Amino acid sequence: MNNAESSTVTSGLAWFKSSHSGTEGGECVEVATGTAVVHVRDSKAAAGPIVTVSRDAWAGFVGLASSERRV
Repeated sequence: MNNAESSTVTSGLAWFKSSHSGTEGGECVEVATGTAVVHVRDSKAAAGPIVTVSRDAWAGFVGLASSERRV
């Protein structure tokens, strides 16, 4: 998907960052939920590439990322 396609596909979506993201302009991602998918992008490059995954895949990722279990 190129940038023109991604902006068309994701226009009108409400993007948000984690409540744990600071205001210092650090490295953050933004997400927007679609009907059956979750879109993920770099908050510093909003017009850049977007990764789209299923809701199940996103839930699995968030579950692992927020797990109390550390490797």
